[in-house]
Amino acid sequence: MTAEALLSRWPTAAQKVELLHGVLVFTGDFDERDLETAGRTYPSRRPVLNADGGLEVHPAGPGAITPLVSRTAGVSEPEGDV
Repeated sequence: MTAEALLSRWPTAAQKVELLHGVLVFTGDFDERDLETAGRTYPSRRPVLNADGGLEVHPAGPGAITPLVSRTAGVSEPEGDV
């Protein structure tokens, strides 16, 4: 592991982590590799990349995942019960 890899890969590349409505939100610049890693790290939850390049880890549940940070509206309200 190089210093560059350490600073550019999830979870060490996260600039900030927040918990919003039961969703872990990692702020940073992530891609599909980080999405796969988050899926293995949180096997009972559903990770998704958001419009800002961040990584969100949603609780398990039915239906499609809607990122809290969307392309058109900024921060949106979560689906279902809060």
